[in-house]
Amino acid sequence: KEKTYHLIFFDTLDPEKLLQCPYDKNHQIRACRFPYHLIKCRKNHPDVANKLATCPFNARHQVPRAEISHHISSCDDKSCIEQDVVNQTRSLGQETLAENTWRCPPCDEDWDKDLWEQTSTPFVWGTANYCGNNSPASNIVMEHKSNLASGMRVPKSLPYVLPWKNNGNAQ
Repeated sequence: KEKTYHLIFFDTLDPEKLLQCPYDKNHQIRACRFPYHLIKCRKNHPDVANKLATCPFNARHQVPRAEISHHISSCDDKSCIEQDVVNQTRSLGQETLAENTWRCPPCDEDWDKDLWEQTSTPFVWGTANYCGNNSPASNIVMEHKSNLASGMRVPKSLPYVLPWKNNGNAQ
C-alpha cells in the first residue's frame, strides 16, 4: 500500500512544537531539532527519501516528487525569497551607481623610474657583491661578513647522513 506524505509546515516561533517526521511517522521531533533530524532520518530511510523532494525555498518542506511543481508555485516561503531578490537587486543598482562616480586619485609614483634609479644591486646568495656606484672602489669585490666565531666556518655542503643519526643503530 502506498504511503501518503503530508507537506510539513510549522510555526517557527515555537521551537518546542512537536513535528512529525516525513520519513518515519512514529518520530515526533521538536521544531528546533527538526532540520538536524531530517538529515539523519533521510539517510536511514532512502526508500522514502527517493519519493520525496525538498522545497527550494525551505529545506524543511518535504513534498512528494509528483507534487513539487505545485508546491513551488504556492509555497509561502517563496514570497520571502522573492522579496530578498528584489531588495538585493535594488541595493546592487545603488552600489553600481556609487562605483560609477568613483574617480582614481592622482598618483605621482613611477615604479619603473624608481627601479632604474636604484644604486644597490639585489642580494643573491653565493655571489660576490660589487659596489653599485661609479667610485674608484667599484671594481673591488666586497667580502661577505661572517657572524661565526673566529676559527669556525660554514660547511660547503651538508652531509648525506647526519653524525647523530647512525642509520637507526643505537650507539
